[in-house]
Amino acid sequence: MRTALVHDYFTQMGGAEKVAEALYRLFPEASVFSTVATSACTPHGLRETKIRTSWMQHLPGISRYYRQYFPFYPLGVAALDLRGYDLVITSSSGYAKGVRTDNNALHVCYCHTPMRWVWRYQDYSAREAYSSAQRFVLPLLINTLKLWDIQASRQPDQYVVNSIAVAERVWSCYHRHAVVIPPPIEVNRFQVGTEQDDYYLILARLVSYKSIDLAIQACTALNRRLIVIGEGPDRARLERMSGPSIQFLGRQPDHAVESYVRRCRALIFPGEEDFGMVPLEVNAAGRPVIAYAKGGALETVVEGSTGLFFRQPTRDALAGAIEDLEQRTWNTSVIRRHAESFDVNRFEERFVSLLSSLAPESVPLRPKAVPKAVA
Repeated sequence: MRTALVHDYFTQMGGAEKVAEALYRLFPEASVFSTVATSACTPHGLRETKIRTSWMQHLPGISRYYRQYFPFYPLGVAALDLRGYDLVITSSSGYAKGVRTDNNALHVCYCHTPMRWVWRYQDYSAREAYSSAQRFVLPLLINTLKLWDIQASRQPDQYVVNSIAVAERVWSCYHRHAVVIPPPIEVNRFQVGTEQDDYYLILARLVSYKSIDLAIQACTALNRRLIVIGEGPDRARLERMSGPSIQFLGRQPDHAVESYVRRCRALIFPGEEDFGMVPLEVNAAGRPVIAYAKGGALETVVEGSTGLFFRQPTRDALAGAIEDLEQRTWNTSVIRRHAESFDVNRFEERFVSLLSSLAPESVPLRPKAVPKAVA
């Protein structure tokens, strides 16, 4: 079968891009499409691949202002030519699911979440510093985009999602059922360390909805050292509110990230996420997690075993969880084994098993046995 892999855009590095990379490893002969692709934000496993982009690739300042161009993405997706492909796999948190395929093609969408900025606009915009004009115009554009999104949601034949929370959201927004397949965690990238330093860790894109300000406020109040790795539009605001115990390192190379993860006291995961791959990556190094008790974290953090929850999105609630964690002893082997249940190999097995039930002829040849049941 001729296979196409379509990802929304390669303009940032996060969990969605890691899923796209894992899907390409399953289908290395697939043609790869995206509305926009920048080399700096293309996963390593796709950098030698020709990515077929839309006309949006040539918009001025697209790599920097890709968010501001959001009304154009439906047109960019519509311009992708997928004629002649038998299997189309879309990796989408926004637009890719709306691609047009041949009538007899099988379209499987790995939906990271329904468009957050459309379906949860009030939550998403509450932390953004929009002007009065923007707050007037944006809801009009968002409502138009919501109508397009509802129409586009009918395109896939099968939805796959990363968590039960997102499956419920897909049903609520689109009235479509979805199969849950957790995203791939590169467990072997991380090793359990023998040394622990006295700092907490944030590893995230610095955007407002991730609630990194809670971690900064809590660690400043407790005078705990916090290392923030990541870059994003919210960095300047976060730095202004930070006390002397907070250190911003920006984007770091993989080997540095792995070193900081291995030696941290714990990861702080303060926002509501659709799934959250970073806590499991940190678990792979045997380190615990402090997470906000909502969204995907409820499905990946085992309280008291691999981490702790704080249940109110407040500085004091998070500070209490930090102090609680410091009173406990953590078994690094147990934490590591938990992460291994989400390893890349498990993702591949689950995804191939699903495809075998939908279209056996689409299943890639694999050297290992494929389980018969979808987990």
